[in-house]
Amino acid sequence: MNNFSELTTDPIPVLIRRLAIPAGTGFFFNTMFNVVDIWYGGRLSTTALAAMSLSFPVFFILLSIGAGVSTGTTALIGHALGRNDHETARIYILQALSFALLNALFLTALGISFSPEIFMFMGAREEYLALALSYIDVVFAGAPFFMLNFVMSAILNAHGNTATYRNFLICGFLLNLLLDPWFMYGGFGLPALGLPGVALSTVAIQCLGNFYLFNRLSRTEAIPSFTLRELRPQWNYYRNLFGQGFPAAMNMMTVTLGIFIITWFVGRYGQEAVAAYGIGTRIEQIALLPVMGLNISTLALTAQNFGAGQIGRVRQVLVLSLRYGFVLALSGTAAALIFTGELMRLFSSDEKVVAIGIRFLRVEAWVFPAYVLLYICVAAMQGIQRPSLALWIGLYRQIAAPAAAFPLLTVSVGMGIIGIWWGIFSVTWSAALFVVFYVTRVLKMLEKEIVPP
Repeated sequence: MNNFSELTTDPIPVLIRRLAIPAGTGFFFNTMFNVVDIWYGGRLSTTALAAMSLSFPVFFILLSIGAGVSTGTTALIGHALGRNDHETARIYILQALSFALLNALFLTALGISFSPEIFMFMGAREEYLALALSYIDVVFAGAPFFMLNFVMSAILNAHGNTATYRNFLICGFLLNLLLDPWFMYGGFGLPALGLPGVALSTVAIQCLGNFYLFNRLSRTEAIPSFTLRELRPQWNYYRNLFGQGFPAAMNMMTVTLGIFIITWFVGRYGQEAVAAYGIGTRIEQIALLPVMGLNISTLALTAQNFGAGQIGRVRQVLVLSLRYGFVLALSGTAAALIFTGELMRLFSSDEKVVAIGIRFLRVEAWVFPAYVLLYICVAAMQGIQRPSLALWIGLYRQIAAPAAAFPLLTVSVGMGIIGIWWGIFSVTWSAALFVVFYVTRVLKMLEKEIVPP
């Protein structure tokens, strides 16, 4: 990884493509990984599919903490590299690894202990509850593997290397195509595991990813060698990782809470509605995949250029990323509207599930551009070490506004489940427009305060 200096000198359009395309490709295969899981879950039963959808908000707790630690790691290492402080970057790399592992062990204990109460609160009972628990317990047992992969990919991203993690995600997707049916249905001496087999496949692939990513890191200048002593917690570095990662994690956690809120409201309309919402959100992820690589490139580029004091380049990164992202999002909107029914039927043969999902996507497709504004602007603020915006926007968008809008639209106005979809639309667009205004103002202030080198 000798290209960290290029992030502060090479043309911005070239750098965005160099980082965003591999990252976006990785996101595509990661989402396809999840799509494979949902497809096989749907082959078991509608209840199994609903159990996976119900498990996602709980699974997202793990992803939230991992994404927060990852974001903080990229921002701090990138800032150190931008100011040419390689020793500090090395310390952050090693401290981030131990920080992630400690967080993972805590999450394993917490997740396995409290998942039953969470699922029952969300309305799961009997077979529905048992299936959801059988899936999520395996996932939480593998939390250390997930967390270490998050951090190692963040280290690579901070150095401008998004290709290595992409390679892992591609290989993981291909392995999942083989392991999901094997673990679900059994064979070659393995008993049929059913839905827990889907989770076990995911954990096994994450474990293999640990070996691959660590092998790649150990061959680079980032950490060619180290001692276990260097992994011992150094509280000042932990404090900085927490300070940068906590708002990002809490922002993601608000997404988790937001999914809880949406799932709770949707769950009042039956298991078919929950299954349709789960499928619809996966289709949404697919439509937004071309944009997701821009989040990674924006974070890495703003972190290093902010560290180097080049605010003009930070602004250029933001403007170009938004421009590219908006075009891609509108393309996703068009595709989702044209092929709504066909996309839903890829994942379910239950016509009630399909009908609910079609109505959801016909509204949600128009929210795609708003997500672009939110994601890229928040990534830029995290890159310039102002992560608190993400938390406050998350609290508004995922908790406060939906808690008010959904009862109003579904009950008071009498729109029923359609009111939930239009509530998501109005809340997301209002948050996106505010974020654009706020980020524009912050960059103007920084341009006055920081004199470029």
